[in-house]
Amino acid sequence: MKNLGIWLDKEKAHIVTLEHGKEEFATIISNVENFRIGGGSGTRLKGGPQDVVQDSRYLEREKQQLKVYFKEIASQIKSADAIVIFGPAETYEKFKKELQTQYKSINAKVKDVIKADSMTNNQVKALVRDFFKSKS
Repeated sequence: MKNLGIWLDKEKAHIVTLEHGKEEFATIISNVENFRIGGGSGTRLKGGPQDVVQDSRYLEREKQQLKVYFKEIASQIKSADAIVIFGPAETYEKFKKELQTQYKSINAKVKDVIKADSMTNNQVKALVRDFFKSKS
């Protein structure tokens, strides 16, 4: 049985594969840009020029970059028998939604989605090992 755990945020995804007593660890780096949304005043004077920020343009570009990132992750995990997804913030939830709509065969293998803070590589490995030990 090939068990797989994914810890992901906007910057990277750590994939831990457990199969036949062996453990593999891989990292996928995303190309999602960090956009600074929010403007300030270009001058100290009241009523001075404001930075014009195209929020919708940035958000749409980020959405497209996330789709490419999620597609790459999905291609790496499609051979798994059981999957657990975890991470901080909301990227892991967006990934789960993407699986539900675009990758139904992979979504059927997802056993749990867990909120987890930033972790070291060893902590990620331990979390995946412990998760699948408790399920068996």
